[in-house]
Amino acid sequence: MSVPEKIKYLIIGNSAGGIGAAEAIREVDKKGTINVISDEPYPAYSRPLISDYLAGDYTVEKMLYRPVDFYEKNSIKTILGDKVIQLDTEKHTVKLESIKPLTYQKLLLATGGSPIIPRIEGNGLQGVFTFNKLDDARSIDEFLNRYTKKIRAVVIGGGLIGASVTEALLKREVKVTIVEMKDRILNTILDEETSAMEAEALVECGVEIITDHTAVSINSYFPGEVSGISLDDGRSIPCDMVVIAVGVQPRLDFIKNSGIKVNRGVIVDRQMQTSVADVYACGDVAEAFDFIYRENRLTPIWPNAYAGGRTAGRNMAGIPDKYPGGTAMNAVKYFGVKIVSAGLVVPPDESYETLREVHDHIYRKIILRDGKLAGMVFAGDIEKSGIVYNLMKDGTDVSSFKEAIISDDFGLTSLPDDIRQAKLATPPDKYISVVTSIEEPEEIVVEE
Repeated sequence: MSVPEKIKYLIIGNSAGGIGAAEAIREVDKKGTINVISDEPYPAYSRPLISDYLAGDYTVEKMLYRPVDFYEKNSIKTILGDKVIQLDTEKHTVKLESIKPLTYQKLLLATGGSPIIPRIEGNGLQGVFTFNKLDDARSIDEFLNRYTKKIRAVVIGGGLIGASVTEALLKREVKVTIVEMKDRILNTILDEETSAMEAEALVECGVEIITDHTAVSINSYFPGEVSGISLDDGRSIPCDMVVIAVGVQPRLDFIKNSGIKVNRGVIVDRQMQTSVADVYACGDVAEAFDFIYRENRLTPIWPNAYAGGRTAGRNMAGIPDKYPGGTAMNAVKYFGVKIVSAGLVVPPDESYETLREVHDHIYRKIILRDGKLAGMVFAGDIEKSGIVYNLMKDGTDVSSFKEAIISDDFGLTSLPDDIRQAKLATPPDKYISVVTSIEEPEEIVVEE
Protein backbone atom coordinates (compact mmCIF):
# COMPACT_ATOMS: atom_id res chain seq x y z
CA MET A 1 0.00 0.00 0.00
CA SER A 2 1.40 3.40 -0.96
CA VAL A 3 2.09 5.99 1.74
CA PRO A 4 0.13 9.23 1.13
CA GLU A 5 2.20 12.28 0.33
CA LYS A 6 2.55 14.69 3.22
CA ILE A 7 1.17 18.18 2.84
CA LYS A 8 3.84 20.54 4.10
CA TYR A 9 1.41 23.07 5.57
CA LEU A 10 -2.17 22.08 6.38
CA ILE A 11 -4.46 24.86 7.61
CA ILE A 12 -7.89 24.08 9.05
CA GLY A 13 -9.85 27.29 8.78
CA ASN A 14 -10.30 29.81 6.00
CA SER A 15 -10.85 33.06 7.87
CA ALA A 16 -8.53 35.74 9.28
CA GLY A 17 -6.12 33.41 11.09
CA GLY A 18 -5.80 30.89 8.29
CA ILE A 19 -5.28 33.59 5.66
CA GLY A 20 -2.72 35.36 7.84
CA ALA A 21 -0.78 32.12 8.24
CA ALA A 22 -0.89 31.29 4.52
CA GLU A 23 0.37 34.75 3.60
CA ALA A 24 3.20 34.58 6.14
CA ILE A 25 4.23 31.11 4.93
CA ARG A 26 4.32 32.22 1.30
CA GLU A 27 6.53 35.19 2.15
CA VAL A 28 9.12 32.69 3.39
CA ASP A 29 8.46 29.47 1.50
CA LYS A 30 7.43 29.98 -2.13
CA LYS A 31 7.08 26.30 -3.03
CA GLY A 32 5.94 24.27 -0.02
CA THR A 33 2.46 22.82 -0.44
CA ILE A 34 -0.30 24.66 1.40
CA ASN A 35 -3.77 23.17 1.78
CA VAL A 36 -6.65 25.09 3.39
CA ILE A 37 -9.72 23.23 4.67
CA SER A 38 -13.03 24.89 5.51
CA ASP A 39 -16.46 23.51 6.23
CA GLU A 40 -17.89 26.56 4.46
CA PRO A 41 -18.07 26.43 0.66
CA TYR A 42 -16.94 30.03 0.15
CA PRO A 43 -13.59 31.70 -0.42
CA ALA A 44 -12.41 33.75 2.55
CA TYR A 45 -14.84 36.51 3.45
CA SER A 46 -15.06 39.05 6.24
CA ARG A 47 -17.35 37.59 8.89
CA PRO A 48 -17.94 40.96 10.60
CA LEU A 49 -19.81 41.95 7.43
CA ILE A 50 -22.56 39.31 7.58
CA SER A 51 -24.86 41.86 9.21
CA ASP A 52 -24.27 44.22 6.28
CA TYR A 53 -25.14 41.35 3.93
CA LEU A 54 -28.39 40.68 5.80
CA ALA A 55 -29.21 44.39 5.76
CA GLY A 56 -28.75 44.41 1.97
CA ASP A 57 -25.77 46.79 2.08
CA TYR A 58 -23.14 44.26 0.90
CA THR A 59 -23.00 41.51 -1.68
CA VAL A 60 -20.95 38.37 -1.15
CA GLU A 61 -18.42 39.68 -3.68
CA LYS A 62 -17.94 42.85 -1.66
CA MET A 63 -17.43 40.78 1.49
CA LEU A 64 -14.47 38.82 0.11
CA TYR A 65 -11.47 39.11 2.40
CA ARG A 66 -8.98 38.56 -0.42
CA PRO A 67 -9.31 38.79 -4.23
CA VAL A 68 -10.90 35.85 -6.02
CA ASP A 69 -7.54 34.77 -7.46
CA PHE A 70 -5.78 34.83 -4.07
CA TYR A 71 -5.48 31.05 -3.78
CA GLU A 72 -4.30 30.53 -7.34
CA LYS A 73 -1.70 33.31 -7.14
CA ASN A 74 -0.29 31.86 -3.93
CA SER A 75 -0.45 28.21 -5.05
CA ILE A 76 -2.84 27.32 -2.25
CA LYS A 77 -5.07 24.26 -2.64
CA THR A 78 -8.48 24.52 -1.03
CA ILE A 79 -10.89 21.92 0.28
CA LEU A 80 -14.09 23.88 0.81
CA GLY A 81 -17.41 22.61 2.10
CA ASP A 82 -15.88 19.64 3.92
CA LYS A 83 -15.65 19.11 7.65
CA VAL A 84 -12.76 17.75 9.70
CA ILE A 85 -14.01 15.05 12.05
CA GLN A 86 -10.83 13.64 13.58
CA LEU A 87 -7.21 14.61 14.22
CA ASP A 88 -4.47 12.05 14.88
CA THR A 89 -1.36 13.92 15.97
CA GLU A 90 0.75 10.77 16.30
CA LYS A 91 0.17 9.77 12.68
CA HIS A 92 0.03 13.42 11.50
CA THR A 93 -3.32 12.78 9.82
CA VAL A 94 -6.60 14.64 9.53
CA LYS A 95 -9.82 12.80 8.71
CA LEU A 96 -12.58 14.57 6.79
CA GLU A 97 -16.20 13.66 6.12
CA SER A 98 -15.93 13.29 2.35
CA ILE A 99 -12.38 12.41 1.34
CA LYS A 100 -9.60 10.14 2.48
CA PRO A 101 -7.39 11.25 5.40
CA LEU A 102 -4.74 13.91 4.72
CA THR A 103 -1.21 13.65 6.06
CA TYR A 104 0.61 16.81 7.13
CA GLN A 105 4.04 18.00 8.22
CA LYS A 106 2.86 21.18 9.94
CA LEU A 107 -0.73 21.83 11.01
CA LEU A 108 -2.56 25.02 11.96
CA LEU A 109 -5.87 24.98 13.83
CA ALA A 110 -7.71 28.15 12.84
CA THR A 111 -11.20 26.74 13.24
CA GLY A 112 -12.77 29.76 14.91
CA GLY A 113 -15.80 29.55 17.13
CA SER A 114 -19.25 28.00 17.00
CA PRO A 115 -22.45 29.49 18.40
CA ILE A 116 -23.37 28.73 21.98
CA ILE A 117 -26.84 27.16 21.92
CA PRO A 118 -28.51 27.31 25.32
CA ARG A 119 -30.85 24.52 26.34
CA ILE A 120 -34.14 26.20 25.53
CA GLU A 121 -37.25 24.22 24.73
CA GLY A 122 -38.23 24.81 21.11
CA ASN A 123 -34.83 25.85 19.74
CA GLY A 124 -35.29 23.46 16.83
CA LEU A 125 -38.39 25.17 15.47
CA GLN A 126 -38.56 26.75 12.03
CA GLY A 127 -37.72 30.42 12.48
CA VAL A 128 -34.95 29.92 15.07
CA PHE A 129 -31.51 31.03 13.88
CA THR A 130 -27.95 31.64 14.98
CA PHE A 131 -25.81 34.43 13.54
CA ASN A 132 -22.20 33.41 13.16
CA LYS A 133 -21.49 32.92 9.45
CA LEU A 134 -22.67 33.78 5.95
CA ASP A 135 -25.08 30.85 5.71
CA ASP A 136 -26.82 32.09 8.88
CA ALA A 137 -27.38 35.49 7.25
CA ARG A 138 -28.60 33.81 4.08
CA SER A 139 -31.05 31.64 6.02
CA ILE A 140 -32.50 34.66 7.79
CA ASP A 141 -32.70 36.55 4.50
CA GLU A 142 -34.62 33.68 2.88
CA PHE A 143 -36.97 33.51 5.86
CA LEU A 144 -37.73 37.24 5.72
CA ASN A 145 -38.33 37.11 1.97
CA ARG A 146 -41.19 34.64 2.47
CA TYR A 147 -43.35 37.20 4.21
CA THR A 148 -45.11 40.37 3.20
CA LYS A 149 -46.38 41.07 6.73
CA LYS A 150 -44.44 42.93 9.42
CA ILE A 151 -42.13 40.41 11.10
CA ARG A 152 -41.45 40.41 14.84
CA ALA A 153 -38.14 39.04 16.11
CA VAL A 154 -36.67 38.26 19.51
CA VAL A 155 -32.88 38.38 19.75
CA ILE A 156 -31.63 36.37 22.71
CA GLY A 157 -28.40 38.03 23.77
CA GLY A 158 -27.41 41.69 23.90
CA GLY A 159 -23.72 41.38 23.06
CA LEU A 160 -21.89 42.15 19.83
CA ILE A 161 -23.68 39.48 17.82
CA GLY A 162 -27.07 40.48 19.17
CA ALA A 163 -26.48 44.17 18.45
CA SER A 164 -25.23 43.54 14.92
CA VAL A 165 -28.12 41.29 13.91
CA THR A 166 -30.58 43.71 15.51
CA GLU A 167 -29.28 46.59 13.42
CA ALA A 168 -29.55 44.48 10.27
CA LEU A 169 -33.10 43.38 11.12
CA LEU A 170 -34.17 46.97 11.73
CA LYS A 171 -32.96 47.87 8.25
CA ARG A 172 -35.20 45.05 7.02
CA GLU A 173 -38.12 46.68 8.87
CA VAL A 174 -38.37 43.93 11.48
CA LYS A 175 -39.67 44.78 14.95
CA VAL A 176 -37.00 43.59 17.44
CA THR A 177 -36.97 42.77 21.14
CA ILE A 178 -33.60 42.02 22.77
CA VAL A 179 -33.50 39.74 25.82
CA GLU A 180 -30.25 40.03 27.82
CA MET A 181 -29.59 38.03 30.98
CA LYS A 182 -27.18 40.63 32.42
CA ASP A 183 -28.18 44.10 33.64
CA ARG A 184 -27.15 45.91 30.43
CA ILE A 185 -26.37 45.30 26.77
CA LEU A 186 -22.81 45.02 25.40
CA ASN A 187 -21.70 44.48 28.99
CA THR A 188 -18.46 42.66 28.16
CA ILE A 189 -17.02 45.32 25.84
CA LEU A 190 -18.46 48.61 27.17
CA ASP A 191 -18.66 50.31 30.53
CA GLU A 192 -21.97 51.43 32.03
CA GLU A 193 -21.88 54.88 30.44
CA THR A 194 -21.29 53.79 26.86
CA SER A 195 -23.59 50.80 27.24
CA ALA A 196 -26.31 53.27 28.21
CA MET A 197 -25.52 55.36 25.10
CA GLU A 198 -26.05 52.34 22.87
CA ALA A 199 -29.20 51.30 24.72
CA GLU A 200 -30.67 54.79 24.29
CA ALA A 201 -29.89 54.71 20.55
CA LEU A 202 -31.55 51.30 20.23
CA VAL A 203 -34.69 52.38 22.03
CA GLU A 204 -34.91 55.49 19.85
CA CYS A 205 -34.91 53.15 16.84
CA GLY A 206 -37.87 51.25 18.26
CA VAL A 207 -36.06 48.29 19.85
CA GLU A 208 -37.44 46.92 23.11
CA ILE A 209 -34.68 45.88 25.54
CA ILE A 210 -35.36 43.45 28.37
CA THR A 211 -32.45 42.96 30.78
CA ASP A 212 -31.92 40.78 33.85
CA HIS A 213 -34.06 38.03 32.34
CA THR A 214 -33.64 34.89 30.24
CA ALA A 215 -35.75 33.02 27.75
CA VAL A 216 -36.87 29.63 29.08
CA SER A 217 -38.78 28.39 26.04
CA ILE A 218 -39.57 29.15 22.42
CA ASN A 219 -43.25 28.61 21.81
CA SER A 220 -45.23 27.32 18.85
CA TYR A 221 -48.95 27.73 18.24
CA PHE A 222 -48.68 26.21 14.78
CA PRO A 223 -46.74 22.95 14.34
CA GLY A 224 -43.03 23.58 13.79
CA GLU A 225 -43.28 27.39 13.65
CA VAL A 226 -42.21 30.05 16.15
CA SER A 227 -45.01 32.02 17.76
CA GLY A 228 -43.22 33.59 20.73
CA ILE A 229 -40.96 33.06 23.72
CA SER A 230 -41.51 32.72 27.46
CA LEU A 231 -39.27 34.47 29.98
CA ASP A 232 -38.13 33.29 33.39
CA ASP A 233 -40.62 35.64 35.09
CA GLY A 234 -43.59 34.11 33.27
CA ARG A 235 -44.01 36.81 30.63
CA SER A 236 -44.68 35.81 27.02
CA ILE A 237 -43.42 37.80 24.06
CA PRO A 238 -45.06 37.12 20.68
CA CYS A 239 -42.72 36.87 17.69
CA ASP A 240 -42.28 35.19 14.32
CA MET A 241 -38.55 34.44 14.58
CA VAL A 242 -35.83 34.06 17.21
CA VAL A 243 -32.12 34.72 16.81
CA ILE A 244 -29.92 33.04 19.42
CA ALA A 245 -26.95 35.35 19.93
CA VAL A 246 -25.57 34.52 23.35
CA GLY A 247 -21.97 34.14 22.15
CA VAL A 248 -19.48 31.77 20.60
CA GLN A 249 -17.19 29.08 21.92
CA PRO A 250 -13.98 27.60 20.46
CA ARG A 251 -14.57 24.78 17.98
CA LEU A 252 -12.88 21.87 19.70
CA ASP A 253 -14.99 18.87 18.68
CA PHE A 254 -12.44 17.04 16.51
CA ILE A 255 -9.50 17.83 18.83
CA LYS A 256 -10.68 15.38 21.48
CA ASN A 257 -8.23 12.53 22.16
CA SER A 258 -5.54 14.29 20.10
CA GLY A 259 -3.24 14.94 23.06
CA ILE A 260 -3.48 18.71 22.57
CA LYS A 261 -3.87 20.59 25.85
CA VAL A 262 -7.10 22.51 26.09
CA ASN A 263 -8.49 24.85 28.72
CA ARG A 264 -11.37 27.02 27.51
CA GLY A 265 -9.57 26.98 24.17
CA VAL A 266 -6.41 25.43 22.74
CA ILE A 267 -3.40 26.49 24.82
CA VAL A 268 -0.54 27.95 22.76
CA ASP A 269 2.86 29.45 23.54
CA ARG A 270 4.21 32.75 22.23
CA GLN A 271 5.10 31.00 18.95
CA MET A 272 1.43 29.93 18.66
CA GLN A 273 2.46 26.27 18.98
CA THR A 274 0.24 23.89 20.91
CA SER A 275 1.42 21.29 23.42
CA VAL A 276 1.95 18.92 20.48
CA ALA A 277 4.91 19.41 18.16
CA ASP A 278 4.14 20.59 14.61
CA VAL A 279 0.61 21.69 15.59
CA TYR A 280 -0.21 25.40 15.93
CA ALA A 281 -3.40 27.30 16.70
CA CYS A 282 -4.67 30.86 16.38
CA GLY A 283 -7.80 32.96 16.40
CA ASP A 284 -11.01 32.24 18.29
CA VAL A 285 -10.02 28.66 19.02
CA ALA A 286 -6.76 29.56 20.81
CA GLU A 287 -5.89 30.87 24.25
CA ALA A 288 -3.04 33.23 23.36
CA PHE A 289 -1.08 35.84 25.28
CA ASP A 290 -3.05 38.92 26.36
CA PHE A 291 -0.68 41.84 26.99
CA ILE A 292 -3.10 43.54 29.39
CA TYR A 293 -3.84 40.55 31.62
CA ARG A 294 -0.30 39.17 31.10
CA GLU A 295 -1.60 35.66 30.66
CA ASN A 296 -3.16 33.45 28.01
CA ARG A 297 -6.81 34.22 27.33
CA LEU A 298 -9.45 33.87 24.66
CA THR A 299 -9.61 37.13 22.70
CA PRO A 300 -11.93 36.26 19.80
CA ILE A 301 -11.53 39.30 17.56
CA TRP A 302 -10.51 39.57 13.92
CA PRO A 303 -7.18 41.50 14.26
CA ASN A 304 -5.84 39.12 16.91
CA ALA A 305 -6.68 36.12 14.72
CA TYR A 306 -4.80 37.58 11.77
CA ALA A 307 -1.77 38.59 13.85
CA GLY A 308 -1.66 35.18 15.55
CA GLY A 309 -1.97 33.46 12.18
CA ARG A 310 1.00 35.37 10.81
CA THR A 311 3.09 34.41 13.84
CA ALA A 312 2.08 30.77 13.47
CA GLY A 313 2.78 30.79 9.74
CA ARG A 314 6.30 32.16 10.12
CA ASN A 315 7.16 29.60 12.79
CA MET A 316 5.67 26.79 10.70
CA ALA A 317 7.94 27.88 7.85
CA GLY A 318 11.01 27.79 10.08
CA ILE A 319 11.38 31.51 10.85
CA PRO A 320 11.35 32.08 14.63
CA ASP A 321 8.72 34.62 15.55
CA LYS A 322 7.02 35.69 18.79
CA TYR A 323 3.39 36.68 19.08
CA PRO A 324 3.38 40.23 20.49
CA GLY A 325 0.13 39.56 22.27
CA GLY A 326 -3.35 40.86 21.75
CA THR A 327 -6.20 42.02 23.90
CA ALA A 328 -9.89 42.72 23.60
CA MET A 329 -10.47 45.53 21.10
CA ASN A 330 -13.79 46.51 19.59
CA ALA A 331 -14.75 49.31 17.25
CA VAL A 332 -18.50 49.58 16.74
CA LYS A 333 -20.89 52.03 15.15
CA TYR A 334 -24.28 50.53 15.97
CA PHE A 335 -27.25 52.86 15.44
CA GLY A 336 -25.03 55.82 14.67
CA VAL A 337 -23.04 55.74 17.93
CA LYS A 338 -19.31 55.28 17.31
CA ILE A 339 -17.47 53.61 20.18
CA VAL A 340 -13.98 52.14 20.54
CA SER A 341 -12.99 50.03 23.54
CA ALA A 342 -9.86 48.05 24.31
CA GLY A 343 -8.32 46.24 27.24
CA LEU A 344 -10.11 46.76 30.54
CA VAL A 345 -13.32 48.76 30.37
CA VAL A 346 -14.00 48.60 34.12
CA PRO A 347 -11.10 48.63 36.63
CA PRO A 348 -11.09 45.42 38.68
CA ASP A 349 -9.98 47.08 41.93
CA GLU A 350 -8.85 50.37 43.47
CA SER A 351 -5.21 49.90 42.47
CA TYR A 352 -6.14 51.18 38.99
CA GLU A 353 -6.49 54.85 38.12
CA THR A 354 -9.38 56.05 35.97
CA LEU A 355 -9.58 59.33 34.07
CA ARG A 356 -12.69 60.55 32.21
CA GLU A 357 -13.73 63.43 29.99
CA VAL A 358 -17.43 63.86 29.18
CA HIS A 359 -19.06 66.71 27.26
CA ASP A 360 -21.30 67.36 24.23
CA HIS A 361 -21.95 63.65 23.49
CA ILE A 362 -18.18 62.99 23.70
CA TYR A 363 -16.93 60.36 26.16
CA ARG A 364 -13.31 59.45 26.79
CA LYS A 365 -12.09 57.15 29.52
CA ILE A 366 -8.70 55.61 30.19
CA ILE A 367 -7.67 53.12 32.87
CA LEU A 368 -4.07 53.09 34.09
CA ARG A 369 -1.95 50.60 36.01
CA ASP A 370 1.50 51.68 37.26
CA GLY A 371 1.45 54.63 34.86
CA LYS A 372 0.65 52.54 31.81
CA LEU A 373 -2.62 52.26 29.91
CA ALA A 374 -4.62 49.15 30.79
CA GLY A 375 -7.90 50.07 29.11
CA MET A 376 -9.81 52.66 27.13
CA VAL A 377 -13.34 53.55 26.06
CA PHE A 378 -13.94 56.35 23.53
CA ALA A 379 -17.37 57.36 22.22
CA GLY A 380 -18.49 60.08 19.84
CA ASP A 381 -15.08 61.43 18.87
CA ILE A 382 -12.90 58.38 18.24
CA GLU A 383 -10.41 59.91 15.82
CA LYS A 384 -7.41 59.65 18.18
CA SER A 385 -8.30 56.26 19.65
CA GLY A 386 -5.77 54.52 17.41
CA ILE A 387 -2.92 56.52 18.95
CA VAL A 388 -4.16 55.68 22.44
CA TYR A 389 -4.51 51.99 21.64
CA ASN A 390 -0.96 51.81 20.32
CA LEU A 391 0.40 53.54 23.43
CA MET A 392 -1.36 50.83 25.40
CA LYS A 393 -0.07 48.05 23.15
CA ASP A 394 3.50 49.35 23.40
CA GLY A 395 3.35 49.56 27.19
CA THR A 396 4.30 53.23 27.13
CA ASP A 397 4.50 55.03 30.48
CA VAL A 398 1.99 57.87 30.06
CA SER A 399 2.22 59.29 33.58
CA SER A 400 3.62 62.62 32.44
CA PHE A 401 0.85 63.32 29.92
CA LYS A 402 -2.10 61.17 31.03
CA GLU A 403 -4.52 64.11 31.31
CA ALA A 404 -3.74 65.16 27.74
CA ILE A 405 -4.89 61.76 26.41
CA ILE A 406 -8.55 62.52 27.15
CA SER A 407 -8.42 66.15 26.03
CA ASP A 408 -10.08 67.44 22.85
CA ASP A 409 -6.81 68.44 21.20
CA PHE A 410 -4.83 65.27 21.92
CA GLY A 411 -2.61 64.05 19.08
CA LEU A 412 0.95 63.10 18.23
CA THR A 413 2.10 66.61 19.11
CA SER A 414 0.85 66.02 22.66
CA LEU A 415 3.42 63.27 23.21
CA PRO A 416 6.81 63.91 24.81
CA ASP A 417 9.55 64.38 22.19
CA ASP A 418 11.22 60.99 22.70
CA ILE A 419 7.92 59.07 22.45
CA ARG A 420 6.72 61.09 19.46
CA GLN A 421 9.96 60.54 17.56
CA ALA A 422 9.77 56.80 18.26
CA LYS A 423 6.23 56.68 16.91
CA LEU A 424 7.13 58.67 13.81
CA ALA A 425 10.07 56.35 13.13
CA THR A 426 7.93 53.21 13.35
CA PRO A 427 6.66 51.81 10.02
CA PRO A 428 2.90 52.45 9.76
CA ASP A 429 2.14 48.81 9.00
CA LYS A 430 3.14 47.94 12.58
CA TYR A 431 0.24 49.84 14.03
CA ILE A 432 -3.48 49.24 14.12
CA SER A 433 -5.84 51.87 12.79
CA VAL A 434 -8.92 51.55 14.96
CA VAL A 435 -10.75 54.18 12.93
CA THR A 436 -10.21 52.17 9.75
CA SER A 437 -11.94 49.22 11.39
CA ILE A 438 -15.06 51.34 11.87
CA GLU A 439 -15.17 53.23 8.61
CA GLU A 440 -14.06 50.38 6.36
CA PRO A 441 -14.71 47.09 8.19
CA GLU A 442 -13.72 45.02 5.19
CA GLU A 443 -10.14 46.18 5.78
CA ILE A 444 -10.03 45.62 9.49
CA VAL A 445 -6.61 43.92 9.41
CA VAL A 446 -4.98 45.62 6.44
CA GLU A 447 -2.97 47.89 8.71
CA GLU A 448 -1.99 45.31 11.32
